[in-house]
Amino acid sequence: MKICIYGAGAIGGWIGVGLAQAGQRLNVVARGATLDALQKDGLSLMRGDLRTRVPVNAVADPEALGVQDLVVIAVKAPALAGVAERIGPLIGPDTIVLVAMNGVPWWFLEGGFGGEITGHRLAAVDPEGAIAKAIPSRNVIGCVVHASCSLDGPGVVRHHFGNGLIVGEPSGQATPRVQKLVELLKSTGIDTTLSPQIQKDVWFKLWGNMTVNPISALTGATTDLIMGDDYVRGFISAVMLEAKEIGRRIGIEITQSPEDRHAVTMKLGAFKTSMLQDVEAGRSVELDALVTVVRELGELTGVATPFTDALLGLARLRTRQLGLY
Repeated sequence: MKICIYGAGAIGGWIGVGLAQAGQRLNVVARGATLDALQKDGLSLMRGDLRTRVPVNAVADPEALGVQDLVVIAVKAPALAGVAERIGPLIGPDTIVLVAMNGVPWWFLEGGFGGEITGHRLAAVDPEGAIAKAIPSRNVIGCVVHASCSLDGPGVVRHHFGNGLIVGEPSGQATPRVQKLVELLKSTGIDTTLSPQIQKDVWFKLWGNMTVNPISALTGATTDLIMGDDYVRGFISAVMLEAKEIGRRIGIEITQSPEDRHAVTMKLGAFKTSMLQDVEAGRSVELDALVTVVRELGELTGVATPFTDALLGLARLRTRQLGLY
């Protein structure tokens, strides 16, 4: 297969190493120090002190690669518009675009999903519709990542915990192409599950990290400190109840209570969220894909979101001060 990773950061690199180890020749679109490192030293994955290094064909210009069978997009949400401007040469009629990103994606309401708001363009994540135009929904397969990875340096990924991917068609159909993709991903050693409603998996993951992520960016606190404060945890629960009602109105019933989810998060111990890592590294934050879009969905479904609004306002103010939003 012709496979390209667009965004060889933490998650893209983790998936990419697995694909290369499974015998796939791997193309990567990268730039700057990452491009230099990949061309010189290949792509590396660290598990403890064990280093796995694989060769890759790294280029700056997608036109150098041409149409691919599979493109894995694994960039931070603020970078997606820039990817959309350049990704065209990689996508043909039969190209699968696996979107392994945090938050609510631009294709979320496609495939007949969302009830009365099916097909609505989410302005929070695709303001002008440019992403949907560049990456047609017919090419997209959704993906939810359950793994924690970070970068030790350009082209060097460190895996912390978790080894799961959930994938699915926006339509919910178990098409031959998504079944083939599941088998490919399983061959890498990644625990891969085929979802009958990938939007539900997207929303359920968001239900937890739409709160802890921005609060960590505001406070600089690790998850154990955030969840250990009764007042903060109560505020998080209020935000989650708003999102739970939005989910119900678009066909995603969450049976857990916020307290159930808190218990799961607290078991993970002290760790830095991806948004806190971004703030500390001076990178743009994924606030729109995690929080702004929830507010927009609240407006579309008639759900009041005062607690979500407060969280968004505070996080937006802080990250703007830092020049990261």
